Amino acid sequence: MRFCSLGAVGEVTGSCHLVEAGGHRFLLDCGMHQGSREDEGRNRDAFGFDVNTIDAVVLSHAHIDHSGRLPLLVRRGFRGPVWTHPATEGLIGIMLEDAANLAAMDAERARRFGGPQATLGPLYDEGDVRRTLRLVRGVEYGTPRQLAPGVTLTLHDAGHILGSAIVEITEDTGQAAPRTLVFSGDLGMKDAPIVRSPEHPGRADRVILESTYGDRNHRSRANTELEFLEILEQAWESGGNVLIPAFAVGRTQEVLYAFARNFDRWNLGRWRIYLDSPMAIRVLEVYEKNVDLFDPEAAKAWREWPHPFRLPNLHLTTDVAQSQHINGIRSGAIIIAGSGMCNGGRIRHHLRHHLGRPQSHLVFVGYQARDTLGRRIVDGADSVRMFGESFPVRLQVHTVGGLSAHADQSGLVEWYARFPGHPAVSLVHGEHSAREALATVLRTRHGAPAELARLGEWQDV
Repeated sequence: MRFCSLGAVGEVTGSCHLVEAGGHRFLLDCGMHQGSREDEGRNRDAFGFDVNTIDAVVLSHAHIDHSGRLPLLVRRGFRGPVWTHPATEGLIGIMLEDAANLAAMDAERARRFGGPQATLGPLYDEGDVRRTLRLVRGVEYGTPRQLAPGVTLTLHDAGHILGSAIVEITEDTGQAAPRTLVFSGDLGMKDAPIVRSPEHPGRADRVILESTYGDRNHRSRANTELEFLEILEQAWESGGNVLIPAFAVGRTQEVLYAFARNFDRWNLGRWRIYLDSPMAIRVLEVYEKNVDLFDPEAAKAWREWPHPFRLPNLHLTTDVAQSQHINGIRSGAIIIAGSGMCNGGRIRHHLRHHLGRPQSHLVFVGYQARDTLGRRIVDGADSVRMFGESFPVRLQVHTVGGLSAHADQSGLVEWYARFPGHPAVSLVHGEHSAREALATVLRTRHGAPAELARLGEWQDV
């Protein structure tokens, strides 16, 4: 049994890992590269393996950096099953349809304005998405499923977003001692809102561990809520709007949940709150159908609080005219819109109207990958380019790390430390500095044989 990483190595997007076990080949995730134009151009590259040799895909969760190249895999010949949690099964249709629409728009823009991409066409289309969705098979948490003779899959709740999973693959062919590989997927924070805390599979011979925040710790939830309150007070006093770029799956729902939980304390009744994301609005329906997966506090909230998705001053905007109307509001509005890293979506149109306004506030509540527009703003850029124009950055920028859906360094170390015998651990899904910092802590505190996964390098389990 062995594996190699073909994505999310030294970066936080493009999750893809190839596993060989029991004479069969499986893919863990098939995610899209995000970031610069060059990064996104890599999505057209060859996969690094013969598609026809892959027996099955195991998808950890719905986020596009883990699922976004599945339709391309199907377009290039894959016909096996895609195993994932049923809640993820309900989310990826929304995510992949949106990705196909964006690919079509990008292709049309390239055709109209020329450039090296003008003759390539979209990465994939809606037909590829439909064919992909027909291959998806649901697996409940804690229910073993045979992937092949002698190879068993078990999913555990990762506590990251709805349906997110830790992947456990065990090889027991009877020819050698059984071996178990555990892939953390994206690991959530303990006691995060809505979703349950990450589970633990018990044992492993090797762990593939994400390291998004391997070099830092988040603020406590109490301090994070106080920080958010202070931002809202500043914005109200300055007479501007609050812009919140948020991922359609996970972060949007958690922000609305925080608003419901603190509705009176944060004096939110005086604001007009807009959810300007058609995809996020569709995702709300999937969340409402899966309340049984919520933690006890969130499940109780759905029965007793002001409903997080139906706050009295929450406006769900679906069509373009509604979105454009928001841009005429100069103060007193909280605008939640995608994309979470500002590389596309409606948030860019709102930024166009607010980047130059010192009285407006931009609040980042999620990770900003290298070379994204969001990362450039967080890093203090004086101006940024969008829509072929340069815009000065004069609004006030805030990063609220405590709302992250990723475990911080302490959370990652604590989760790993529960494995008996401290097995070998390969660090993925993190920039180089984050992986180095996490590896050092794992080695120092637990004597862990921690290494940084290298692109295309095979490791025995």
